[in-house]
Amino acid sequence: MFFEQLVKMGGHLGHAPRSWHPKMAPYIVESRDGVHILDLVQSYAYLNQVKQFISRAKKQNRTFLFVGTKPQAAHSVALAANSCNAFYINQRWLGGLLTNWSTIKHSIGLLNRMDLIERQRVVETLPKKLKSSFSREHARLRKYLGGIESMRSEPDVVIIVGQKEEAIALNECKKLGVRTITLLDSNCNPDSADLFIPVNDDSIKAVRSILTDLSGEISRV
Repeated sequence: MFFEQLVKMGGHLGHAPRSWHPKMAPYIVESRDGVHILDLVQSYAYLNQVKQFISRAKKQNRTFLFVGTKPQAAHSVALAANSCNAFYINQRWLGGLLTNWSTIKHSIGLLNRMDLIERQRVVETLPKKLKSSFSREHARLRKYLGGIESMRSEPDVVIIVGQKEEAIALNECKKLGVRTITLLDSNCNPDSADLFIPVNDDSIKAVRSILTDLSGEISRV
């Protein structure tokens, strides 16, 4: 069932051979109709390995952060994180989010205070110009930090969709020794991931399916 569903979702479709990363060769079975075909047997095996890792991490009370800012992934990232009470970034990774955590933590604190001001309807008493300025800044902070507003320290595990798009996030994780789980398309580098699942990371349905599986494992333990 796993293979049939993922094929219907296009999860086996990689990029054109000219765009591939040679180190993905072991996870590609052939080139068909101008694109590389990912080996879903290996995808299934790696998915199970990742789920076993998540199960162990959850039992150790590790925290999880989902990251995916490209349009194909953003909505699925938020859905998956919310379904298992994890954190997420799905609009833009702010440079230094992990390596300069004290500054980001200050911004999260500001967002929390602004949330309180809005809930207490204090903002309604402000002059029109100040109210407009408050609303703009509140919306900006909520857009970029809303998915981590209750995160009090760096996460233990980061789940990444879009290795190339999230290069800054990946580098920060490496610097801090934060474990990463990455959905790898045929143009990605497996050497840059701690744990990974070979799959088409441009397919909305395939990404959502894999993330649902991972979030389900986080919730299950």
